Amino acid sequence: MKIKELRELSTEELVARRYELQRDTFNLRLQQLTGSAEKPSVIRLSRREIARIETILSERSRNATG
Repeated sequence: MKIKELRELSTEELVARRYELQRDTFNLRLQQLTGSAEKPSVIRLSRREIARIETILSERSRNATG
């Protein structure tokens, strides 16, 4: 997802999406260790999307506190 699309999601949706991506990243790492990963670049993309979500969540918490 693009950052613009992520910003439109609610906080609850972002937290759920982050959890889903973390779980998927873990599974992809296991596949990579066993040698069955088809696209290793997907791990990098997942990590970047998690970072985008973390950035949005921290911005929202900073704006809420002051």
